[in-house]
Amino acid sequence: MKTIVGIRIKKPGKIYYFDPGEEKLNTGEFVIVETSLGEEYAEVVIPNKEISEDKIVVPLKPIKRKATERDTKHYQENKQKEKEAFDIALKNIKKHKLDMNLVDVEYKFDNSKILFYFTADGRIDFRELVKDLAAIFKTRIELRQIGIRDEIKRIGGNGICGRQLCCCSHLSNFETVSIKMAKEQNLSLTPSKISGACGRLMCCLKYEEEVYQEKLAKLPKVGAIVKTEDGEGIVEGVETLKEIIKVKIEDQDNIKIKKYPAQDITVIKDVDVDQDEDQDIDENDLRELEKMEELDKEDMQN
Repeated sequence: MKTIVGIRIKKPGKIYYFDPGEEKLNTGEFVIVETSLGEEYAEVVIPNKEISEDKIVVPLKPIKRKATERDTKHYQENKQKEKEAFDIALKNIKKHKLDMNLVDVEYKFDNSKILFYFTADGRIDFRELVKDLAAIFKTRIELRQIGIRDEIKRIGGNGICGRQLCCCSHLSNFETVSIKMAKEQNLSLTPSKISGACGRLMCCLKYEEEVYQEKLAKLPKVGAIVKTEDGEGIVEGVETLKEIIKVKIEDQDNIKIKKYPAQDITVIKDVDVDQDEDQDIDENDLRELEKMEELDKEDMQN
């Protein structure tokens, strides 16, 4: 077993394990850590905890120290400088007539570098811009082109569910999202209903996929022949998360549709349904969804 603390440099962002040494650290405290990019000011999100060594990559880097008042003041000063640097960079982008959208500015804690994040439709020749910014700030300048998902993550906002966007609250990594995931979750294949603020398919389709796949593997498909307490029938619908099966039972001239818990029915003959088969969907909607899916794949590759 190894004692670790989990720290987060950006919010939201990945949680990294560090060696606390002799320090007893609590959630919400701030520390200074050494990373491959230099010193960072970080928040403790997992206090001292013992975990199995096979769950970590050893050796762990040590926590340099608890953040002092001076460290916190320096961090806050950098946050103010970032706002000023953003305005200066905007003016210089306009001066050079560059077709790029500045999204964010980040000062490294030790002031060894300033990062400018931007989006653009293609490659941008920003060499002259970098020279101007380096002359103004007297430090190393780095421009990073990011994708639309990263842009929204930095800007923030709420989703159609009314909650804070997943990428702004708890989602650390982006993964490719597909139309198939929406089909498996029996969602309406309407672009406005399954796309996020970034104009891509919603991230929640991906991290909910595993639960749906696990449940769908145990449930009969629409069209399957099943046996119920009221006789044999055909599956008309499936409420996946509730594991409720809607069955149509025909008895002479009577037709009865009733819902049953999945454990109360027996599958006589299931059907082989390809989830990739197109549902009853407008062709324009399908083309728009396919475009979102393709753009998402391109974003993951860049």
